[in-house]
Amino acid sequence: MNNYTYITTSPYQTKKLADSLAKKIPKIIRKNGKAVILALIGELGGGKTTFVKGLAHALGVKSSIVSPTFIIERKYPLQNSKFKYFYHFDCYRLKDVKELSLLEFKKIISSPYNLVAIEWADKIKSVLPQDTIFLTFKFLGKNKRKINIVYG
Repeated sequence: MNNYTYITTSPYQTKKLADSLAKKIPKIIRKNGKAVILALIGELGGGKTTFVKGLAHALGVKSSIVSPTFIIERKYPLQNSKFKYFYHFDCYRLKDVKELSLLEFKKIISSPYNLVAIEWADKIKSVLPQDTIFLTFKFLGKNKRKINIVYG
């Protein structure tokens, strides 16, 4: 099990951490042949969406990244990447994990060509694969965040 903790003191640093992780993700080889999943957990204002914005930018997504709070999921095509698509889920408004079936969630996480970031992933933890990468965000002050990354 790999466990890393980072402290960021600005949204810029949080995005830079995401950029750094984005460079490491293509090196992750999934023996199970499925998507790479980043499960983001933390309180409101903890830096999850800021992190996803940095990740998307690092992956070359040109679209403006906004949290899909009301539509649950957004899909972005990727160029020059081992992944074909970047999915951004926000499970904050989910009432039941079964709602994910309407979005073909199982199909999305079963494709090795997908990179999936899930905000409020604690709400759907029961359906996440064992090899999910967990990122926990803790609010330490106005711009200060503690980000713990666990995988493997």
